Amino acid sequence: MRGRRTEVAFGPLLNYALELSGVDKPQLLYVGTAMGDEAGHGLRMIEAGQEAGIAVDLLRLFPMPNADDLSGYVLSHDVIWVGGGSVANLLALWRLHGLDTILKEAWRAGVVLAGVSAGSLCWHIGGTTDSFSPDLSPVTNGLALLPYSNGVHYDSEPRRRPLFQQLIADGTLPNGYATEDGTGLVYQGTRLIEAVTEIEGKTAYRVERDDDEVHETAIPTRLLTNSKH
Repeated sequence: MRGRRTEVAFGPLLNYALELSGVDKPQLLYVGTAMGDEAGHGLRMIEAGQEAGIAVDLLRLFPMPNADDLSGYVLSHDVIWVGGGSVANLLALWRLHGLDTILKEAWRAGVVLAGVSAGSLCWHIGGTTDSFSPDLSPVTNGLALLPYSNGVHYDSEPRRRPLFQQLIADGTLPNGYATEDGTGLVYQGTRLIEAVTEIEGKTAYRVERDDDEVHETAIPTRLLTNSKH
């Protein structure tokens, strides 16, 4: 039986990240750095977690980290979900506080690292961003846990696709993967094992340079349902 209504709920992609932890009651850490730790986002995540029976903790860096032992706090969770916003600001603040090193340790320890928009791009080498101005620019200093570029909002923002391909063609970015909104890439280590989507008909792409040309290959996606983990 469902309890009270909430404004937000965990979607299929987030529920799948929880499933990937292999834990019956996974501990979820929400990281909202890319939106300046805006309080409303965190509170809505906690509320949705309560509805789903999942404990949600927040990692805040404003005005200071909300944990004395930042490493221990991060590593005590099974899934880390990073929200969207400014990937450039996110990366700068993470490095300032040593969170980049801690997240790499979490990745090696088997913690599920996931997120949306900036929260997807950050794990890769780079991609396209509007962090610096309304005009899209390349970002090339991602955490590089995944040795690929990442094209987000591939179908919803018309300028993303041609710029992503251009940056791969001229060598600014390495070969990589792009996703339409509502679609996720699932890696085991650094190997892509599948693409999944919570919106029927959406897809992902492998984008790679061959000599002076860029080739885009659609990757079949598996439709997720919003089943509980």
